[in-house]
Amino acid sequence: MTFGQAWRAAGLLAMTAVAFGCSSKSTKTINSIDVTASEQAAKPPEPPRAPLVEMGRPLTFAPLVERSDPSVVLVKEVELGRESNGRMGEVGEGLGTGFVYDPDGYILTNHHVIEKATDIFVTFSDGKEEKAKVIGADARVDVAVLKVEGKGFPVLPLGDSDAILVGDWVVAIGNPFGLSHTVSAGILSARGRTRDDVKGLDTEGYFDFLQTDASINPGNSGGPLLNIKGEVIGINAAIRQNANGIGFAIPINMVKDILPMLLRDGHISRSALGVLVGNLTFDQAGRLGLPDRKGAWVKAVSPGGAAERAGVIVDDVIVSFDGKRTDDSDKLRWAASIGGVGRTVPVRVARGSKVFELKVTLGELPSEPDEH
Repeated sequence: MTFGQAWRAAGLLAMTAVAFGCSSKSTKTINSIDVTASEQAAKPPEPPRAPLVEMGRPLTFAPLVERSDPSVVLVKEVELGRESNGRMGEVGEGLGTGFVYDPDGYILTNHHVIEKATDIFVTFSDGKEEKAKVIGADARVDVAVLKVEGKGFPVLPLGDSDAILVGDWVVAIGNPFGLSHTVSAGILSARGRTRDDVKGLDTEGYFDFLQTDASINPGNSGGPLLNIKGEVIGINAAIRQNANGIGFAIPINMVKDILPMLLRDGHISRSALGVLVGNLTFDQAGRLGLPDRKGAWVKAVSPGGAAERAGVIVDDVIVSFDGKRTDDSDKLRWAASIGGVGRTVPVRVARGSKVFELKVTLGELPSEPDEH
């Protein structure tokens, strides 16, 4: 059962905070002059106001929230089907969070918010509702891109999730349990949380969650997790049941890795290295003569696959892929999946006391969930 399905089964459908008006047809008066939204969009955006800080602590998040709110939207998904009386009609409805990241009406949200939708509607804070279409979606990362017609929408800038540190301030915006327009603040509590840390997730998924103690509840799903500059560093996606103050967000850098392909193709075509990998234990590292436990331990090699053709064998430890370190198996799974079908990439391997580089031409990811 996927995380989205688990929430549906519990009757906890994701919801969002309501944003301020950003219709392309709206106007506002500035110094007694009517300015259209398109004219406003032509002006350079004002830089976000930083929170007032004293002794390293924000005195208020109000400037950040004021700047960010207009970009957060309500996403409603409607499911049509056959009702109990046999007639076709609306058989389900879910609410979720989204946020505008491109002024031409492109919106990011979670895949599980819209996965069963027949129709999708986006509501802005002025109450105006627009029908949205799905541009691209990926269940394995739990991300979807929506599009509404119009220009000049206020946007949230996408930040760098690798730059934020454990202990840094973060702000979440959402609509938990139907309490509209809710803002919560906290810190980044941890990084690198996986499917082992958040039970009930799709075993085929890719998870490298940011953990926060900013309140995230059913209803925050799909909403932005912001750094103190007002940049999106994560998409709120999951909670840990029976835990207080533990929420999880998809790092925005993962989203940026796949966003071009979602916009171009509407889905992700994943590449495959052709190995089954795991993390090293102390005993395994000692057996293999390795100085530490960093790297992805090769437990099996697919016959005829990309890795076997390149010379990878069982008990090799892959320490870098395409020029980037792979300190554990999850990092390798992700890097291999977005490496590109048919690309030839350098793979650095530790084999006993020897470390060397192989050239691997990536194949296409097979249906087995754990093979990469």
